[in-house]
Amino acid sequence: MTMELTQTILNNQATAIILLDDKLDIYFVNAACEQLFSLSQRRMQGHNFRHLLQHSSLDISLIEETLSSGKSLSDSDVTFVIEGVHTTAELHASPISWQKKLMILLELRPVIKQRKLSQELTQQAQQQAAKELVRGLAHEIKNPLGGLRGAAQLLEKMLPEPELKEYTQIIVEQADRLRSLVDRLLGPQRPGVRSHHNIHQVLEKVRQLVALEAGQSIQFERDYDPSLPDFEMDSDQIEQALLNIVSNAALALAEQGGTITLKTRTDHQTTIHGIRYRIAAKIEIIDNGPGVPADIQDTLFYPMVTGRQGGTGLGLSIAQTLIDQHKGKIEVESWPGQTRFTLFLPIK
Repeated sequence: MTMELTQTILNNQATAIILLDDKLDIYFVNAACEQLFSLSQRRMQGHNFRHLLQHSSLDISLIEETLSSGKSLSDSDVTFVIEGVHTTAELHASPISWQKKLMILLELRPVIKQRKLSQELTQQAQQQAAKELVRGLAHEIKNPLGGLRGAAQLLEKMLPEPELKEYTQIIVEQADRLRSLVDRLLGPQRPGVRSHHNIHQVLEKVRQLVALEAGQSIQFERDYDPSLPDFEMDSDQIEQALLNIVSNAALALAEQGGTITLKTRTDHQTTIHGIRYRIAAKIEIIDNGPGVPADIQDTLFYPMVTGRQGGTGLGLSIAQTLIDQHKGKIEVESWPGQTRFTLFLPIK
């Protein structure tokens, strides 16, 4: 088989193929790979694959180890970021011998929309189950707390010495503190009053609040779509949801400073929790901070999950509850140097 025929066959494959040498330099890419990464063969060929990546969820040394071990490597969900383009794919790496050289054949199949939708629905079900568990526990905690507080108040009236009341006050204060925490865990239970509002006015209020607290170390960039129409919402609830996310971004940038970008677009034919909407508002909150730790990305919206020391882990959980009540959804993509929260809110 001639080299020209081999390249013709490879370029007509639907699977993205990369041929790497023992130093992970790119020897060949096919047309599907060019399409997957939105880069030409000339741009990739001869470059080191490791250096081309801004971020990879897979340890690239595992690909390199296929040469020494002689064993193939497979992963069903790998995220690559090349020149700011975020790609999720199934990966298969296998060692091959070609022209007396050991090389690595890398095959990448993009995760299709249907699978992504299935993952989204599964994640939603898991998050709902976690919320129901927390809600049940919260109610079980609130009942004895009320009895504990009432008993402390009765005991306080019967104490003979005033200085002993200090201890009953501690019981009452701690019971109130726990009750407040439980109420926050339960989150907002009822949808608020809705009317037509401009999402940019809500974003501006959030920006002003966070900027006032963050100081000069954090810069805000605004990229608003002026054609985005007003739509029905509870502006206070949407403001709270956005405030929780933007505040988290500001806290992530607190040490080294950075930029938070607020971006809006009109999104057409959007699927949210399995339902297709003709038009939706797409709101992005992007920061150039250290990124969300990989070990909590899948559970980021669960109550009490936080990557920040001293954090309560309730901000994002409450934000998701508020967006859910508006039939919307929140997506997150994160790697070192960029975190992007994307909110979709259907417009009727």
